[in-house]
Amino acid sequence: MKNYLAIVLLVLAPAWVSAAGTGVILDEANIDPTNVQSLQRGARTFVNYCLSCHSASLMRYERMGKDLGIDEKLVSENLMFTGGKVGELMTVATASADAKEWFGTVPPDLTVIARARGVDWLYTYMRSFYRDDARHIGTNNLVFPDVGMPNVLWELQGSQEAVITTEKDHDGTEHKVVKLKLVEPGLQTPKEFDRTVRDLVNFLDYMGEPAKYERRQLGTKVILFLLVFLVLAYVLKKDYWKDIH
Repeated sequence: MKNYLAIVLLVLAPAWVSAAGTGVILDEANIDPTNVQSLQRGARTFVNYCLSCHSASLMRYERMGKDLGIDEKLVSENLMFTGGKVGELMTVATASADAKEWFGTVPPDLTVIARARGVDWLYTYMRSFYRDDARHIGTNNLVFPDVGMPNVLWELQGSQEAVITTEKDHDGTEHKVVKLKLVEPGLQTPKEFDRTVRDLVNFLDYMGEPAKYERRQLGTKVILFLLVFLVLAYVLKKDYWKDIH
C-alpha cells in the first residue's frame, strides 16, 4: 500500500518536480515509443543498472516481454536475476532498511517516474552527474543537486567534472555558468551513452503507460471510422431529403 501511495504522490507533485529542476535547460530526449529495439535495449539497461535499488511494482515481467516481443524464456534467463516466475511484478531486491542506510532515503518506484518527471527531465538528469568529493557518495547532479542517488551508469559514461565560468548578459550583468566536462572516458563514447540513456528513458516512458501507443492507434482508427461514417450519413441524408423542398 505504501508503494502505491508513493507512486500517487509522484504523479501529483508537479511543484516538487519543478523545484528539483533548479532552472537547468533540459535536453530533448527525442524518444520513439514505436521503436521496439530501443525499448528492448532500455529494458536491458533498466534491469541491469536500476532494478537492484528501484522497483517497478506496477509492471510484470510477463507483460513487458509480451509487449516488447521478448520470449518468456529469454525474459526469465536474461532479465530476471532474483528467481521467481515470469508473471511476478518487477520488485526491488534491496531491502528498504538497507537502501535507507546507504542512500539516506528509500529509492522511489520507477513505474510512473516518466509521467511524474517528464522524459526530457530524465534524459538530462541521467547525463548530468559529476564528481563531487564533498559528498559521501562522491557525485552530484546538475539537474537534481544533492540527490542521494549515485551515478549508476558511471562505467558506461565515464567521469565528469563541473567547470564554473562567469558570463555576462546583454546588459552586462555577470552570472555563473556550470558546464560538465568529461575527464575520464567510460566504456561508451558520448554518442553511444546518449543512445543508452535515450533507450532507458524510452523504456521508462513505456512503463508509465504500456498501452499508450496501442491506445493512440485505436483512437486513430476510431476517428477514421467516424469520418467515413459521417460521409456515408451525409450522403444518405441527401438521398432521403432530395424530394423534399
